[in-house]
Amino acid sequence: MGSLPGRDGAWKLLCEWTQSEALRRHALGVEAAMRAMAESNGEDAELYGLTGLLHDFDYERFPQAPDHPVKGSEVLRGLGYPEEMITAILGHASYTNTPRETRLARSLFACDELVGFLFACAYVQPDRRIASVKPQSARKKLKDKSFARGVNRDDIIQGASELGVDLEAHITFVKSALEKSAAGLGL
Repeated sequence: MGSLPGRDGAWKLLCEWTQSEALRRHALGVEAAMRAMAESNGEDAELYGLTGLLHDFDYERFPQAPDHPVKGSEVLRGLGYPEEMITAILGHASYTNTPRETRLARSLFACDELVGFLFACAYVQPDRRIASVKPQSARKKLKDKSFARGVNRDDIIQGASELGVDLEAHITFVKSALEKSAAGLGL
């Protein structure tokens, strides 16, 4: 198992590979949700956070499946990131057929699409703030296929199921994690 390089190095790697501010904000949002997941379950918040931060770092260079996240995982492996993190990142893309056997992997899968969806819910609020998003309203918006079309609703539902949590409770939890980091996320 590799050691865990620090957050500064992970942020530098993300910024080197990712020019889009929106994709960087998404990475920061998933990092916040993952850190909250770790803290609520007595897990390693740094491992969870860095997994969330780097899960899509290669997306701009390799946007096509299966290149993303396979090629990025090879880069992370070469940089000495731990295999548990790399396996979780591979598992967040179902088409890699990487089983999500750890809580870390299931958490990343459960947070990724939901963070993007909650960002979209915040952006349609009059004040564009995550604090204005009501979990019940977000759950209803999941049924509206024309809203945030790029978000995979099946992954959101499956992610909560794999964690063994109620969907609305999961939405509430992730929304709360995003609220704590709202200023840095532009929400």
